Amino acid sequence: MKAVLHPYQRYSATWVEEHSYCALLLDMGLGKTLSTLTALHELMKDFELIDKTLVVAPLKVAIETWPAELKKWDGFQDFTVSVITGSPEKRLAALEQPADLYIINRENVVWLVELYKKRWPFKTVVIDELSSFKSSKSKRFKALRKVRPLMDRVIGLTGTPAPNTLMDLWPQIFLLDGGQRLGKTITTFRNRYFYPASASGHVVYSWALKPGAEDEIYTAIADICVSMKAKDYLKLPQRVNQTVSVTLRPKERRQYNELEKSLVLDLNGSEVMAANAAVLSNKLLQMANGAIYDDDHKVQFIHNAKLDALEQIIEEANGQPVLIFYNYQHDLDRIKQRIPAAHKLETGDVEKWNHGEIPIMLAHPQSSGHGLNLQQGGHIIVWFSLTWSLEYYQQANARLDRQGQTKPVTVYHLVAKDTLDEKVMDVLQSKAAGQDELLNAVKARIENVRSELGD
Repeated sequence: MKAVLHPYQRYSATWVEEHSYCALLLDMGLGKTLSTLTALHELMKDFELIDKTLVVAPLKVAIETWPAELKKWDGFQDFTVSVITGSPEKRLAALEQPADLYIINRENVVWLVELYKKRWPFKTVVIDELSSFKSSKSKRFKALRKVRPLMDRVIGLTGTPAPNTLMDLWPQIFLLDGGQRLGKTITTFRNRYFYPASASGHVVYSWALKPGAEDEIYTAIADICVSMKAKDYLKLPQRVNQTVSVTLRPKERRQYNELEKSLVLDLNGSEVMAANAAVLSNKLLQMANGAIYDDDHKVQFIHNAKLDALEQIIEEANGQPVLIFYNYQHDLDRIKQRIPAAHKLETGDVEKWNHGEIPIMLAHPQSSGHGLNLQQGGHIIVWFSLTWSLEYYQQANARLDRQGQTKPVTVYHLVAKDTLDEKVMDVLQSKAAGQDELLNAVKARIENVRSELGD
């Protein structure tokens, strides 16, 4: 198939070609991979400015999305590719294979850096889902930071650059410019733009932006970041968000309230301890879903309210495919037990789903939320378990709500009434508002270009 780029994709490809380091903050469905491949192909094959390139991506994206995009378009048939995944022996063999593009999953970045160290051979590096390097304390960030001076070109791709707070930006931008814009250290960045919002002595529990800091940050990175929102460039079918409230029965409500208040719940003789707020949150969300792990990691069943609601949605779908997102193993097990036709997403299932061979598919947002093109197989999403992560939430929804979708997408959220589920929904909405400000602030200077191209 011949690739015909939309004007915004051509703009993105040119942006990559003209910047030795940059980020494409493109909303899900805008074709970041195609734009990047076009730029890499022109830089490598037409201009001969770069040679072998490393692509770092989430595992499923590395295994499926990038190779599929390369096979899909006629213009990239002269690209040779080697996927660096699997056992150490398989990875070493993949590295020894001559190729234009080497694709590795992000979990193996530390291994790759330790393997080469100062002999790092990749002058051009693409970081797909740049936001997965948002923690300055993570091993993967520290590893890439070591070899960043050995790179000539770095291209960052993401649709969710600041999923939780603008503090997330520093590690990502550092991997692009080495600290030129936001400071050489996270401490410098934090002290320049933030102040302690909650502290006890020298211990700071939370940080808040100083007055005017948002605009300063946006301005500082605008020359290397191009941002686009799908709603501005794509004529997508309407997306409808639905909240389906489920109600706990009196006994279940008492159990929920007891755990919330006392942090200890006795279920059938098994004690469930919530030692801190994070654990408590996890326990309460499990309980809202209908089951909970006790201290021996045994599953204690609470209610079937969400299963009943899910079954009704599937029945009302009248045979139309349904994509269900879950968080906990006991959610997966209970859904499969109640709905035997439900199938867990595995490697190789994307094509089957898109061909209508899988009527009900179960997916975990963290492992399947990036890069998978599922829009041809359905238009109904159900969130059985909610997630605190805006990034996983948006990316997961974009598996269906993306370019190529021909039907209105309906996203159902199963929310247990008067539980932490409701708070999660509020937080996701508030985080989304903050991120929209970031994306709008560094939006592409593209309106003139679109006018010139008559788009």
